[in-house]
Amino acid sequence: MNRDRSDDAGRDAEDTRLRARLRTTEEAAERIGTTLDARTTCTELSRFLCQHIGDAAAVELLPEDATAAHRPAEAPALRRVASAGLVKVLEARFPGDAPEGPASPESPEGAASPASPEGPEGGSPLLRALAEDRPVTARAVLSGGMSAQALAVPLSTQGRGHGVLLVLRAGGSFTEDETATVLHAARLAAAHLAHARRHSSVQRTAMDLQRALLAEPGRPHPNLELATRYLPSGSSALVGGDWFETVRLHYGRTLLVMGDVMGHGLDAAVDMNAYRSSLRYVASTDLPPHRVLRQLDTAVAEDESRRPATCLLARVDPARSIAAFASAGHLSPVVFGGDGTADLLQVPVGPPLGTGAGGYEQITRTLTPDDTLLMFTDGLVERRGEDIDTSLSRLSRLHLPAGADVEQVLDEVLDHLDGLHAEDDVAVLAARIRRHPEPPAPEEPAEP
Repeated sequence: MNRDRSDDAGRDAEDTRLRARLRTTEEAAERIGTTLDARTTCTELSRFLCQHIGDAAAVELLPEDATAAHRPAEAPALRRVASAGLVKVLEARFPGDAPEGPASPESPEGAASPASPEGPEGGSPLLRALAEDRPVTARAVLSGGMSAQALAVPLSTQGRGHGVLLVLRAGGSFTEDETATVLHAARLAAAHLAHARRHSSVQRTAMDLQRALLAEPGRPHPNLELATRYLPSGSSALVGGDWFETVRLHYGRTLLVMGDVMGHGLDAAVDMNAYRSSLRYVASTDLPPHRVLRQLDTAVAEDESRRPATCLLARVDPARSIAAFASAGHLSPVVFGGDGTADLLQVPVGPPLGTGAGGYEQITRTLTPDDTLLMFTDGLVERRGEDIDTSLSRLSRLHLPAGADVEQVLDEVLDHLDGLHAEDDVAVLAARIRRHPEPPAPEEPAEP
């Protein structure tokens, strides 16, 4: 009877232990890797382990372009990106540490961690774990002589090392279950780090493509001053299809273009480039803006794979001080007068390009060397949950410094509307007819 009770108690204890371990494992899955940001993942990992396992935890990462394996002589440049727990424990030292401190928890967050001169066989368990691609346990010494146990776990996936996790406990050792939890959390974090780094690489590639496509808009006529900006959304995982273009026409005129391909990502950027190429070809025929949109809409509608896009055209004629406008589903432009006040133009809005519906209209407006034309995509003004008329009203109420040049106009608008923190990509273009100096008056002939 006593033996049965003892067996039951043992099974109950084992069940309790397994349930506790399962709860901890589930919590790790919920708390680690909540974003696609590598530093955030490392912070979540160190805080989780500090709360459940050790007295201190730290994560050190390799550069993103580092190779998967390092020979001891290579002295990989680990960088502390996250830590949690008792500072005193984080300052633990290992036998064989260099006087200035090896790749250990002593390195301040964000600083590069030099390697121990003794290599992976020396004092640093981080370097051994990284070089051997396996967990390493070691004894460390705290200030005052107290000992601590350290567990270093490589953060690696599919043969590629991303960094090392270090967990420390003062005056004690890790149990088998605790060690298993640390290894599980490390594998989980390593998978999220791999995703974060792939995401970062794709985003850089997409951004490089976007900047390359927008870096060289066509040359406007010399009698037109021009300034442009492209601001990617800070919260967007992929680039958008915002674009601008200038096409030099005959008789000193320039066609200004602002467009926005629907959607985001590389596909939107590729479609954006296709729109730019088609528009340059159509605009070279020197048609009025509404007929340019009509031909472009017809051409795009024949390609079912092409995404729809909005587009605003402005043909500026400096010699006559007028501008002609036509819109395919795009927001109307604003003209800032010489006194800094804004005038939101009422351009008839036709359907987006790619529908094949046509129906574009043109209006003209006087544009003098005192006026600055501002064309933009919806990311500049739109706010979540806000009516577009309210958003445009905010822009039309702006009062800019009198006499500001085109670059200053863009800076002022982006600053007042917080363009750097917009929820969508922002493309803006400012243009002004260049003022030519008046020829000197002829001198009066001297009296005889």
